Amino acid sequence: MTTITENNMNIFNKISLRIIKEQESIIGPLAWYEAKKVNGFSVLNENKGEVSFQDGDPKIIIDKLVNQYEKIFGKASHEVCRDAVRDIVVGMSPEEVPSSLK
Repeated sequence: MTTITENNMNIFNKISLRIIKEQESIIGPLAWYEAKKVNGFSVLNENKGEVSFQDGDPKIIIDKLVNQYEKIFGKASHEVCRDAVRDIVVGMSPEEVPSSLK
């Protein structure tokens, strides 16, 4: 089991924001709308890029975020998510990386 530390949370926030912003570059404001549908995840301020994880494992919540985009926009959007954070996850231990981004 991975211990979620403040540093991990910063990484998960960075991952989620990078995913949303990359999706936004393709589908516009709809990216933020879809992110708001994910249970356990909150968009606090779109303009400032502020998000938070409410309840649950942030890895699972990021998987839900990726799946939300894939459900609406297909497999290509999953690849967009993975590509958007490739430089971040390369520095993480394998057990820290959400399964959808491996």
